Amino acid sequence: MLAELTYSCPLACAYCSNPVDLAGYREELSTSEWRRVLAQAQQLGVWQLHLSGGEPLLRRDLVELVACAHGLGLYTNLITSAVGLSRARAEALRAAGLDHVQISIQADEAAVSDRIAGTPSFDRKLAAARVVTELGWPLTVNVVLHRGNIDRLGAIIGLAERLGADRLELANTQYYGWGWRNRDALLPGRAQLDRAEAVVRAARTRLAGRMELLYILPDYYGRYPKPCMGGWGRRQLTVAPNGDVLPCPAAHTLPLPRASVREDPLARIWTDSPLFRRFRGTDWMPEPCHSCDRREIDYGGCRCQAFQLTGDPARTDPVCHLSPDHHLVTATVQAANDATRPPEQQLIPRPHRGRSV
Repeated sequence: MLAELTYSCPLACAYCSNPVDLAGYREELSTSEWRRVLAQAQQLGVWQLHLSGGEPLLRRDLVELVACAHGLGLYTNLITSAVGLSRARAEALRAAGLDHVQISIQADEAAVSDRIAGTPSFDRKLAAARVVTELGWPLTVNVVLHRGNIDRLGAIIGLAERLGADRLELANTQYYGWGWRNRDALLPGRAQLDRAEAVVRAARTRLAGRMELLYILPDYYGRYPKPCMGGWGRRQLTVAPNGDVLPCPAAHTLPLPRASVREDPLARIWTDSPLFRRFRGTDWMPEPCHSCDRREIDYGGCRCQAFQLTGDPARTDPVCHLSPDHHLVTATVQAANDATRPPEQQLIPRPHRGRSV
């Protein structure tokens, strides 16, 4: 389960996939409500809990929530920008039972990283990463790749290695939220991706047995879509800051009935809600998905991407080369590889929305 504790964040990343309109998320779940949700998650069968946002460190009750999850036997992973992860806060989280820390870094040097993040944060991130390893936590470094940093991949891998990361996630931007608004400026070209893949292959060979390296291609360059969340409502769920329950973090965009832990127990939402049942399995699929041999491999792709590109969440994901809407993706890729494309394009930054830690 992904618990998005707050959408407040001290950063202003132009690739952020969180909702653009945050008006509906101001009434965040209280500590007692989150404790109830965690207990229901454990009863449902959840065993791994990702604490995210926004920036989860902005929740003053984070240590209490970690202790609650630990008491329930859940494995906890903090997904953080690390802005606000002081040694005192880290020690309190360690004592509460936090199992793992994932820190996002935007680039390999301060000037570039701070420009992408929209605020000076690089040095604080590195200091926090050192605290994480000193306290004995496993460390994952996450870097969202895009046109503005993918050519720095070798240096980024070197930085993660120097920080002592156990795992490095190199995930190309997902085009939702602010990422969608900035898609044309963020999508890398084919030559950039070819260079990046060569760097990743060499690094995997060199770092085998020392650091796990995960590299995720941009959906738009795939021949087939990825199995979104391992299939709609099959393995994972997200609880938003206001209590909305979603099959994936971007599903708030879809024109489907809402489900909330403020109205129903988590088990009932998972089993019976129209939202979770709508695209579960394969019966809902149109052609060409319905008769495709891959229908239980990629499950028709991403419902949110289908809706974003076509206006219909039940369409075949246009990323698939068999989709009748595939031209929408090929046109975007062609534009990204246009020789006359400016080297840099104007980005719309995510507004700062933070509060004191």
